[in-house]
Amino acid sequence: MVSSDQRRRQLAREKYQRQQQRRQEAQQKARRRNTVIAAALAVVLAAGGAVYASVALTDDKDKGADNAAPSNTPEPTETESKAPEPKLSIDQKATYTMALKTNLGEISFAMDAAKTPRTVNSFKHLADKKYFDGTKCHRLTTEGIFVLQCGDPKGDGTGGPGYTIPDENLGALGKAGSDGAVTYPAGTVAMANTGQPGTGGSQFFLVYKDTKLPPSYTPFGTIDAVGLAVVKDVAEGGVEGGAKDGAPKKAVTVQKATVVKK
Repeated sequence: MVSSDQRRRQLAREKYQRQQQRRQEAQQKARRRNTVIAAALAVVLAAGGAVYASVALTDDKDKGADNAAPSNTPEPTETESKAPEPKLSIDQKATYTMALKTNLGEISFAMDAAKTPRTVNSFKHLADKKYFDGTKCHRLTTEGIFVLQCGDPKGDGTGGPGYTIPDENLGALGKAGSDGAVTYPAGTVAMANTGQPGTGGSQFFLVYKDTKLPPSYTPFGTIDAVGLAVVKDVAEGGVEGGAKDGAPKKAVTVQKATVVKK
C-alpha cells in the first residue's frame, strides 16, 4: 500500500516531469521561432525589409504595411490588403524608367513592363501620386545580404500603400541552388515582402553587391551606373551604431520620384 508521503512524492515527481516537458516544448518552440527570424533576416528585408520583407498601397501614406524583403520583419511585418490594386494602365511592351531624386544624388533604374507589368504599373501609379516623395531609405544591410531598402512612407519597415501586388518574374535569376538561393546581382532592384507570396506593396530594395536570396522577391529593375555609385557610397558609410543591419549612417531621403515611359 502506498503511504500518503510516498503519494505526495510521486505527485511531486509527476508535476516536475510535466514542468520539464513544458519547458522543453517552450524551448523547442523558441528555437523554431528564432530559426524563422534568422531566415527572414538572411533574406532581407522584410522587409522588411526586406527586404519586405517585405514584405500594401493606398493614396494615404499612413495605411498598410509591407515588409521586406529584404525586411526586418523584416521580419518582416504583416500586410493587409485594404484597397484594390491599381487598374493596369501601362504599355506592357514598353520600358519605363523610375528616377529617385535624393539628397545624395539621383538613383535611376529601368523597369521592364513586359516581364513585371503589375509591379511597374503599381510603381507608376504611386509615383504619379507622389507617394514616394519625402520618404527615406530606412534600411541598409552590410553583411550576408547587401541592399538598401526604400519605399516605406513610415520609415520603419512597416509602411505600405494599402494593397498588395503579386510576385512576378521570379524565374529570371535562374534555378535555386542546393541552398535554396539565387544570386541577385549588384544593380538589381527587387520587391520587399513579408516573407509570404503575393505580399509586395511599396517597399523595394536596391542591391549594391551580389547577394544570395531565395527567389521570392520580384526583380523588376536595373540601376544605372550613376545610381549604383550613389547606393555604394551609402553602403560604405555603414549602418548607424556600427550594426550590420539598420538605418544607414548617410541618411537617404527621396525628394522626388518619377516614372516615365522610354
